[in-house]
Amino acid sequence: MVLLNLWSVGHFLQWFIVGRWLKLSWSIFLILSIGWEMLELALPYEFANETWDNKISDIVVNCCGFHLGTLFKEES
Repeated sequence: MVLLNLWSVGHFLQWFIVGRWLKLSWSIFLILSIGWEMLELALPYEFANETWDNKISDIVVNCCGFHLGTLFKEES
């Protein structure tokens, strides 16, 4: 399994949109982002079966998307 994949694009776009158009603090964002990755450990679906490296890269991609989204919010 690779660290970045098609799901990574979805993660980035999702959190960019959230960061850009919703008023959400970094602490709430981190709780949701990390919480989802932890929830995936218990989900019995194929998409949730990934390595720890991939879970960490998902969180990094989430942070990048959210940060960029908040930057665009401040410029507008």
